[in-house]
Amino acid sequence: MASLSADLFYDILKRLDAAALARAGCACADFRAISNEENLWENACASLWPSTRQDDVRSLIVSIGGFRKFYADCFTLILNKDVPVVQTNETNPFAEEWAESDYYYDDMDELENSLPSDFVSLIDVWYKDCPLYSKVIWGIPNSDGANGWFYNCPFRIDLFQHSAENNENNNGEVFLSTISDLPPVPSMEQERKDGKLWRELNDGIKLSWIIVNRKMKRAVNLTSWHPLGGQRHWPTDTDFVLRFGSVLPAKEVLPCQVAECILLMKFRMTGMGNEEATEPSTLALTELSMQIEDMGGVHLNGRCSLLLLKEALSCHRSRNYDEVLESCNIYLKAQSELKEEKIRSECRFDTLCIVSGITIFAAICTMCYRKFENL
Repeated sequence: MASLSADLFYDILKRLDAAALARAGCACADFRAISNEENLWENACASLWPSTRQDDVRSLIVSIGGFRKFYADCFTLILNKDVPVVQTNETNPFAEEWAESDYYYDDMDELENSLPSDFVSLIDVWYKDCPLYSKVIWGIPNSDGANGWFYNCPFRIDLFQHSAENNENNNGEVFLSTISDLPPVPSMEQERKDGKLWRELNDGIKLSWIIVNRKMKRAVNLTSWHPLGGQRHWPTDTDFVLRFGSVLPAKEVLPCQVAECILLMKFRMTGMGNEEATEPSTLALTELSMQIEDMGGVHLNGRCSLLLLKEALSCHRSRNYDEVLESCNIYLKAQSELKEEKIRSECRFDTLCIVSGITIFAAICTMCYRKFENL
């Protein structure tokens, strides 16, 4: 090792991905010194996130601390185990509907520190480790005006409602076909039976949605890399919906103390292909969006969402995907229990209303009967 030159070390390390580069830096002092080079981390980030190759994005990453820090912030995923347990009793605070006045966002200084223009979104999609789609969004779309409608309306970022000027590779049109190793689909009836396309799509698609705050000089990856769930054939027989996301801490923003960042991706079958496979089966990416919901399934407005995104920049993270997936499943289980408790509460209320109505009706009938008897 001592006889090898630094240039040869550099040539070796630049061929590694970011994870291998980080491990190599722990091998020896020479590797550690060279592995700190920003050019190596820039190449590693560019291979993992194609959206970082743009000149303006590179300048942004340098301004927030460099590519090595950017990788450390964004390769790890949000891990939040502090999901409140739903209590199945009458004093359960989660069984009630939360009014907007109950939300904890009265501190206007916090809002001024979370302007929509401070956030930058870096979105990358892969299919079987091949880059499929990349886009950069500067600021939050349609959020002009400090006290406009954005702060009071449901928060949502929809990529396919905006121009594709930052997406040089595909000009807004993203397709998957048998050429991309997509399994052929002779008919939707066959797909309903075996579900081969759905399994391949669910296993092969990966999503990264990075939020960068230029003022705070921090970044965070809001996705779960792999789908947390999905649904095929909704709302039409040719649609495939994949759901990504993460559980965000909201102790200072929402009464329920947690919220879910939901990233939806929808593919639509545009070409079925024939049995002889002379025509490829094709899928088109028709939706890619972000929204934030509380435990009750209510879409949060722009005001709360910006505060949650700001909190997410400094929350706990993990490299263990299984641990992150488990925390998301705990949240979904608690959310399901909350919905069931609400249904039970509504059933009890409906039963009470019916019994009260029958009792009142019987009392009125009795009073009328006695009145007629007296006459």
